[in-house]
Amino acid sequence: MEGDTQLDGKVVQTFQKNFGQVQNILDQNRLLINEINQNHESKIPDNLNRNVGLIRELNNNIRRVVDIYADLSTSCTKSADASSEGDSSGYKRSRPI
Repeated sequence: MEGDTQLDGKVVQTFQKNFGQVQNILDQNRLLINEINQNHESKIPDNLNRNVGLIRELNNNIRRVVDIYADLSTSCTKSADASSEGDSSGYKRSRPI
């Protein structure tokens, strides 16, 4: 029972850390999008050229968010597998192959 509590605590910490990272990236993306829009509206050639790099950065940030969610999904699956390996009687359940 105590091990389950520790496991649950680790899962919560992982969620908090990952969602914090995602929120920071999304906040950064909001700023990038605002700058991209301003540059586009200005129609100044240098600003439009700058948008290429900003859009690239935006795409990389989106990839990072996808990777964080994929890692989070893997962590949840591993956590669920670990918690379901033993039932309340303490015996290991056999899992189908």
